[in-house]
Amino acid sequence: MPRMLDVSDEVRAEIGDEEADRLLAGENAPGSYDCTSCRTPGDSAHERTSTVLFIGDETAVLAFAHSTCLPSQVVQVTEEQLQGAVRSISGDAARVPAQAAPEQAVLGVTSGLVLIAGELHPALVVEPTTPIARPGSSGLGDDFLPLLIEQGFMPLTELSEAPPVQHGWSVLLAMGQLHAVLQPSAGGGQPVAWWQAHQPLQVTDGWRAAANKHQQVLMFAAPAGSIGRQPREDLLRDALDKAAAGGKLVGAALPLAGT
Repeated sequence: MPRMLDVSDEVRAEIGDEEADRLLAGENAPGSYDCTSCRTPGDSAHERTSTVLFIGDETAVLAFAHSTCLPSQVVQVTEEQLQGAVRSISGDAARVPAQAAPEQAVLGVTSGLVLIAGELHPALVVEPTTPIARPGSSGLGDDFLPLLIEQGFMPLTELSEAPPVQHGWSVLLAMGQLHAVLQPSAGGGQPVAWWQAHQPLQVTDGWRAAANKHQQVLMFAAPAGSIGRQPREDLLRDALDKAAAGGKLVGAALPLAGT
């Protein structure tokens, strides 16, 4: 039975025309599935469904998602993350050869809900464990914020409104967990991971619901030692306000999963 599948050009290029056509014909695609983003049931025979190809170091897993949750796309992950995906995704997953994911900087990431203009927004707070120097620099300074500002992130002096959207960047929320922050590829190809979780991070149901509602996540970044690992969201907000007031905070709204 034909399926209501979306197979993007980049997914088709990875899996091949023959495999893509078999999926569209319903030969290899499951009728029912658990959405790889929101983890609720889906049915590719009756609703638009995206094919999402997770590429690891040696293999890849083809997963399925509601088209309203994720677009059809190729996402690079580590082999360790991929093995976790295999345990989470149904046994109908397909495997194909794939390329390695890039190495990432060491960054601390905290998730939380932030109240802005009377509405709760899902947020990620990124803070390096140590100062980050500009690539190729021999200095001892911290260029973390200047590097992000050069990428389009906005300096924030207060959190009175959500920061503008940073196009080309995105947050990968898959299998109900936080996997990566993606940035545009320097070569203009598929997005690459700017930050990847060593193991997929759990987020609260409220955070995931807010992310699906807004279809974007607010990312805030501060220099090492500015925020810390706050145990409660109200303390996290206080730390963000202090960092902003001190000129040590940048931010952007990142689309969920990207396109």
